[in-house]
Parts: sequence; C-alpha cells; structure tokens
Amino acid sequence: MYQYQPVDQLLVDQRVAQFRDQTRRFLNGQLTEDDFRTLRLQNGLYIQRHAPMLRVAVPYGMLASRQLRTLAHIARKWDRGYGHFSTRQNIQFNWPNLEDVPDILAELAKVQMHAIQTSGNDIRNTTTDQFAGIAPDEIVNPLVWCELIRQWSTFHPEFAFLPRKFKIAVSGAVADRAAVGVHDIGLQAVERDGEIGFRVWVGGGLGRTPLVGQLINPFVPWQHLLTYLQAVLRVYNLHGRRDNKYKARIKILVKELTPQVFAEEVEREWQHNKGGRETLTDEQVRAIADRFPATPYAADPGADTSAGHASADPRFARWLQRNTHPHKVAGYAAVTLSLKRTGVPPGDITADQMDAVADLADRYSFGEMRVTHEQNVVFADVPRSQLHALWKALDELGLATPNVGLLTNIIACPGGDFCALANAVSIPVAEAIQRRFDDLDYLYEIGELDLNISGCINSCGHHHVGHIGILGVDKAGEEWYQVTLGGRQNGGAKPLPDIASTRGGGAAIGRIIGPSFARGEVADVVANLVETYLDLRDSDAERFIDVVERVGIEPFKTRVYAERKQAKAAVAEAAHV
Repeated sequence: MYQYQPVDQLLVDQRVAQFRDQTRRFLNGQLTEDDFRTLRLQNGLYIQRHAPMLRVAVPYGMLASRQLRTLAHIARKWDRGYGHFSTRQNIQFNWPNLEDVPDILAELAKVQMHAIQTSGNDIRNTTTDQFAGIAPDEIVNPLVWCELIRQWSTFHPEFAFLPRKFKIAVSGAVADRAAVGVHDIGLQAVERDGEIGFRVWVGGGLGRTPLVGQLINPFVPWQHLLTYLQAVLRVYNLHGRRDNKYKARIKILVKELTPQVFAEEVEREWQHNKGGRETLTDEQVRAIADRFPATPYAADPGADTSAGHASADPRFARWLQRNTHPHKVAGYAAVTLSLKRTGVPPGDITADQMDAVADLADRYSFGEMRVTHEQNVVFADVPRSQLHALWKALDELGLATPNVGLLTNIIACPGGDFCALANAVSIPVAEAIQRRFDDLDYLYEIGELDLNISGCINSCGHHHVGHIGILGVDKAGEEWYQVTLGGRQNGGAKPLPDIASTRGGGAAIGRIIGPSFARGEVADVVANLVETYLDLRDSDAERFIDVVERVGIEPFKTRVYAERKQAKAAVAEAAHV
C-alpha cells in the first residue's frame, strides 16, 4: 500500500479546505451553478437523479483496512448505509447532502483518501490489474508505474481542462487483466533485449462511439514513459475537439487523423521534451517503489489443507475453483470476494460488510485489499492454509458466491434508479438475469461468460465489451434494451498479441443482434442465447465467446427472434381465446 509523504497529505488537506470554501460560497449564492459545476466535478461531485453523488478515488484499486472502515463510517453517517464500487476501481456514495461533502472529504483525508479528479475533463484514476504485484506472469509491478502516473497527472496544470475526460490503464503482466485496449491510453509492460518498456495503445474507449485502441508505439523505454504520455496528451489537447462533446474524446481524433498520422504527431512532439526533466531515473522509480512496504510473507505459511476440505464440501470446492487465483509466492493465493450475490445490485457493499471485510483483511491478508474493475474485491495475499476459514467467514457475510467469471458475475452501472443520464434501469435487469440463472450446476455447465449492462450509451457498465452486452435505450419514453454479442475486454488468459498487432490487448466491440427488447423479455433473451451456445459448442472447453467468434452472431439472432415471435403469437392466441 502506497504510504503518503508529507507533501501528499498537504495537497489533500489544502484541497479539502479549498472546496469547503467553494461550497460555502455556492450555498451563500456567491458562486453561480455554472461556476460551481467545474469546481465540484474536479472534486468528484455529481448531481444525479435524486441527490448528489460523490465518487471517491481508490488509486489503482488499492485499499487499506483503515480506509475501508472510514468508508463504512461515511456510509452510515452521511449516506444510506452502503457504497457502490465502480468499474474504475473507485467507490461512489449516492445520497450525500451537498453541505456535508466537505466534512466527508475531511474524513477521507485523515486516512489518505480523496475525490480529486474522479470526474471532470482531466486525467481520471489510473487503473490496473487486480493481481498487481502478486501475479505469477508479471513482468513489472504496475502499482509503481500507476503511482508515478498518479503523481505526475494530479493537479497537472496543462491537463486540468482537456477536451474530455481521460482514462489510462496499465498492465504489468504477460496477459492483460486491465482492459488496456478500451482506454484512452493503454500501457502494457514488455521486455526487449533485457530492457523494460511499454507498448502504448491510444484511442480506445466505449460510449457513443466504441473503438479499440490502436498501437502507436510498440516499445517506449521506461525512462521515457512520462515524456511520451505528455506528448500524447499535448497532441490531444491541441487538436481535440471542444465544439462537440460527442466528438471530443481522443479516440475520435485518432480515427480522424488515422493512427499513423497521430503517431507521427506524437513522435514530433515527443522529440521536443524527450530527455527533459520528466525523464525518469532509477532513483525516482526506486523512491516510489520504496513507498510500497514489502509484504511480510511467512517463510512457512502453514500446510495447505484446501484440497481435503474441498473433497468433503462441494460448496467450498466450487468457491476454491472460481474465487481463488494463483500467487507468485508459494503457499499463498489471491481471493475474490464476490459482490454479485443474487438480489444485490452488482458492486454494492453495505457499511456492516465493509467493517467485516476490513477485519478479515487484517486477519487474512495483511490489512490490504483491491477493488476490481469488475466491481468485486480481492484479498491478494491469503495463506492457502487459511482458505477454508476465510471462506466460512465470507459465506456468513454473503460474499462467497462462487461465480467469478460466470454469467451472474454481472458488471452493471447504477442505471436509471440513480443516474440522470440513464435511459433505462440496470439493477432490476441484472437481478432478473441473476434469478433466472440462480442454479450453480447450470452456471458451471455454461462456463465462462461475461455479461455487462449499461443504462445508457455512456457505457459505464462496459456493455460493448461483454460477451453479452445489454444497453438501455429510450423508445418513445419507454425503456427498451439493445443486445450485443461478441465483445471482449481483453484476450482472456492468452498473452497479448504480437507487437505488430494494432488491436489493443485483444479487446473487441460487440455487435448488435437486431431490434431492441422490452424489459420483461431480457432474461428470456439471455436464456435463448445461452441455449444456442450450448447447442453449438464443440466441447465443454469451448467458451461462449469462442463459439460466437467461430460461427458469428446469425445463429444466435435467428434463435432469439424466432423464440420472440413464437412467444408473441402464444400471447395473442391466449388473449383471443
């Protein structure tokens, strides 16, 4: 866990005092709504459908137990007893009063947290692999590089008012688990001739115009990472559109210039400051790395008894299979705490659960945890000898659903229940699907399948990269849902494509199967898609996404709309009778 230096704390404390004064002046009528909007957005405060929403930064997903306890306290005192983890590894509170937000930020500052640059047209929270620092296939620890980017980008005067928001993801492993291909900038650590560097993809993103990032540089030496990022952002800041917010993201600029021309512009800009004062040194990188204390792993973490417990308890065996992950240190495992129990909005966690999870993190994982971009929580350093004990504790809390990587591990935005931008609700649709597939035997028969739901085209639920994507749309004032197939956020467990490839991280955008569906039809549509897959797969090892890529979307489309036609005919016949 990164430990603040005095200057870090000073900056956060000063920002709290500054925003307290800005809020006071707004409430007293000394600042207009337009004046205050920019100020509140740079401090993570939105105005949603029913109340303000405060988005708290969880830098690259890392949380300490003391911080989670503070979040629980905030949820009880100033919200409605829960928080919502987002796909950017942050946490959102949906019900604070505006006048209380400065006090909330002051509480956060006491435990080295803030809400700076979690909204607005600036560089947002840099995200990474939830297994950063412990993954067996890791080339570099991406936490160090995320922190370097965080310090470089926070309060950067040149990039505080970009044409639009800007998102960066870093992967330090052979396999991409950070979805680098669908970010404004995606960075993948690579080694070449004994030297560490980064592949750089630019122009990925979802929303109204979903695009996969383009490889503009196959190898930037680590020393020049920040100067190269600066060059990319300067080209964007200079040429990005500000006259149309729908065409203001860097992905539009890359597409219109062409990736080759954009890369040439970046190269020219880079030559002006390459080797300048933002060039990194060994000493600077070590200084950041030293702010992450070494994990005190036990030389003997105890005998691994999980196999014996699994043979005696099928419920534990399923959890062990789906919710535990390899670790680079012998005798340890990473564990995913599932926030996807049926009947609970995906990503939501209550204040009581936060306190309990903090206690468990202290007991089983050195007091640290990670928030994932799939809206779950990870304990990164659990002794394998303690897995069964941890599972029993999580099971009592409702956090041991063994569905990681399966259909009910749904990614969903808050949707129309909260968001003023949403065309349709997301949470009730997610719950209907979860209830339809609330049979673990059937889930395990289906196998790996990513299902993502967004309540509007802004794609906060990342529906474009779901194997099955569901998008809420408005049709004459009514909620309908568009379905896509074949999206993926990365190449799965496979190594990233060869450096000659331009498709970021193996990501792909899903294709629309046809006309949209009423809310009550969505769970049936998903069931028909799944049954089509089960009929078409060659073996149990062939995943849903593999079948879609092999046969295309037509067989799925034909089945879904034929079933829909039959269902409507049956309803009409029953009404006639």
